[in-house]
Amino acid sequence: MIIIGIDPGISGAISVIENKKILEVYDTPTMIDGKKNKKQINSAQVTNIIRDRIKDGKEIIVVVEQVNAMPGQGVTSMFNFGQSFGVIKGICAALSLPIYFVRPTKWKKHFNLIKTNKDASRTKVIEAYPEISSKLHRKKDSNRADAILIALYFNDTQL
Repeated sequence: MIIIGIDPGISGAISVIENKKILEVYDTPTMIDGKKNKKQINSAQVTNIIRDRIKDGKEIIVVVEQVNAMPGQGVTSMFNFGQSFGVIKGICAALSLPIYFVRPTKWKKHFNLIKTNKDASRTKVIEAYPEISSKLHRKKDSNRADAILIALYFNDTQL
């Protein structure tokens, strides 16, 4: 079974694992939108990343972090985030892939990351998978680590 873990949002990430082996991890592809050069998810590229894994009759599961509005976050920011979340749901529906949602508290508790800093997930993945450290060497790669841990959480628990 191939598990695609997604940390949604413009600065999110997509991971692909099979049998607890990390096959690939990507920053969420984005593109410029409108006159103000705002970023939005490049849904065609996200579709290609996921569709490229549909082969050989292997079962594919998509697991997405289920997040909600946060206090203090602006209306435009939340709209854009919701739009990104909807794009991911739409891609999975169009490709007829099952999609599961997991709350951050669930997967973080599973990996003992509650009340830790954002970088702790990156450290956790590098310790368990040192061969992937070159893809997680930047501070901002914590989103990649989150996507990996979301997929691994499903692998461990099957929700």
